Amino acid sequence: MSHAHRDLLIELGTEELPPKTLRALMESFASEVIAGLDQVQLPHGEHEPFATARRLAVLVRSVALQQSARLIERTGPAMHTAYDATGQPTAAALGFARSCGVEVDQLYRLETAKGAWLAYQGTQSGRATTELLPDIIAQALARLPIAKRMRWGNSKAEFVRPVHWLVLMLGEEVVPATLLDAPSGNTSRGHRVHHPQPIPLRQPTEYRDRLHKEGYVIADFDARRDLILAQVERCAAALDACPVWDNALLDEITALVEWPVALAGTFDQSFLRVPPEALISSMQRHQKFFPLRGGNGQLLPRFITISNLQSHDPAQVIAGNERVIRPRLADATFFWDQDRRLSLAKRIPDLKGVLFQRELGSLHDKSARIAALGQRFAADFGVDSALIERAAWLSKTDLLTQMVGEFPELQGVMGRYYAQQDGENPAIALALDEGYRPRFANDAIAQSALGQLLAVAERADTLIGIFALGKAPTGTKDPFALRRAALGLLRTCIEGERSIDLKALFSFAAELMPAGVDGAQRVDSVLEFCMDRLRSLYAERHYAVELFEAVRALTQRQDLSVDPLDFHRRVLACNEFVRRPEAASLAAANKRIRHILRHAEADNREPHAVDPDRLEQAEERRLYVAVNELEPEIEQLASSVEYTTALQELARLREPVDRFFDAVLVMSDDPALRSNRLALLARVSRLFLSIADIAWLPSGE
Repeated sequence: MSHAHRDLLIELGTEELPPKTLRALMESFASEVIAGLDQVQLPHGEHEPFATARRLAVLVRSVALQQSARLIERTGPAMHTAYDATGQPTAAALGFARSCGVEVDQLYRLETAKGAWLAYQGTQSGRATTELLPDIIAQALARLPIAKRMRWGNSKAEFVRPVHWLVLMLGEEVVPATLLDAPSGNTSRGHRVHHPQPIPLRQPTEYRDRLHKEGYVIADFDARRDLILAQVERCAAALDACPVWDNALLDEITALVEWPVALAGTFDQSFLRVPPEALISSMQRHQKFFPLRGGNGQLLPRFITISNLQSHDPAQVIAGNERVIRPRLADATFFWDQDRRLSLAKRIPDLKGVLFQRELGSLHDKSARIAALGQRFAADFGVDSALIERAAWLSKTDLLTQMVGEFPELQGVMGRYYAQQDGENPAIALALDEGYRPRFANDAIAQSALGQLLAVAERADTLIGIFALGKAPTGTKDPFALRRAALGLLRTCIEGERSIDLKALFSFAAELMPAGVDGAQRVDSVLEFCMDRLRSLYAERHYAVELFEAVRALTQRQDLSVDPLDFHRRVLACNEFVRRPEAASLAAANKRIRHILRHAEADNREPHAVDPDRLEQAEERRLYVAVNELEPEIEQLASSVEYTTALQELARLREPVDRFFDAVLVMSDDPALRSNRLALLARVSRLFLSIADIAWLPSGE
């Protein structure tokens, strides 16, 4: 390592940080520090972020001890004002020289297109890193994604938790600073129980190992997470069980502990008569336990907890956890027993007392709209209209149960269980759960037709209703999760292979809105919003944006309604087509055809029907024959939704189109010839527009 570089360590010691946002705080703190170093042009090497419940830290390798010298160039007054008639410097020249810290004779003449100017060129020494670091770190802390900052004691400093210590080292030296009322030093702290004593550091690079070996602290978030995962897997394997994983829970537990130790406990088997999802939610949400399943997938009366210390008597720790989980599971059992005393159907009138949105009415009103939507489009999904009506009316009733009141994440899931207990049609019971799918990114869609229709109808009503109230998402704010709703609707149609006219869907949803809520004027806005979500979906799946635009341009150009499934099939066809060697040439030719036809239209030279007797050249006759042969074939393929095959067949036009443009002058001086050739090109364009606007596809130009 060069003597001009040193490793940098920053550690902020605090009270226990919010576990659900610790990873985000860690990543943000590290990235902001690096951005600050880059902004002041301090070269550095790789960096490592660290975080535990009681600290945020970052280690940056090989940070320059000083900014590099910078070349300074300044332009002063024009030459004719810098010197008087005798050649002596004027006050303007003297003042400029003085501002640069030099004499006038150290300035030079700068010639530009606008004239000659007096100018200065010099170098400015860089500032020391130790001078720059306090402000860099302060700005990084100020930019952290903290929803609510707090003050403690008499301090005016604000942070997410009280700050107790600050390590700030550049090499072996402590950088003088006071941040959030904490003076800098070289002393970290270990585990609150195992090693509460200070840990003095000699240099930044020993931070990770010293905390681990002496302090009983695994500072690396990902290393600690991996250790927890391995311990849980090992512990579960010893019990012939499989843990129920939840990535968010795993991150949260990682944020709660500094020295993780996995321990297995049990609970009374009688609790297993409660639906497993309720027991799992209780264990995960309240106690941060990992539930266990047996080889048959059934929930076991066992769990794994992560202790934050290495106990001399782990049996006592296990007994304590078993003791606290018992009343939690007893609560879930009580909710289960109490909720089943009243069927879901008997809860329907009570939906009138639960407000959905003031202008949109109650959950009872929303259920009525979902039922109407479902019945209107039942045939499109191959669903019995009576079944969708019943499912729609029951779809919100589990929100009134005590179980869902305690565990909101179980809405739909508990609806399925209660419907089964009530003796409802099994298809309806399943749909009550599936209607909420997909619940999150990458979640599976509903698999049954009834569940898919319920999911689409519910989301369509929400989208139109919230847009009609003028509460569409803005920027990063989406309080009604409308982006997720739109994406779920689109994915359900595409992955479920359900063909539906979105404009008709949203228009009917708008008709169902309460009096005074004008949903009709928002239909186009909702449709465009869904198209934006679809564009994003294809981008996430690494489809070229031109594929989406080619199909979208077709629907806009021909004023076609959007059917997500049909749209997707056209995108897939274009994706296959662009891999063909003819694709780039035909895309370029279509752009050229579009350009020619636009100019012809602007000049009132719109083409009419092709007159074969006016085809003078062999190349235009050959293109005419190819178009005649392909038109019925493409029409049949397009009507059969065989878009990929249709584009493969259209690739046969490459040679005749290329030869046509090589040999034929479209804009002939003869009006009859010109009109005939324009008509032929219009037919070529219409052929491709039967699948997509391939002029949008990459053409290599």
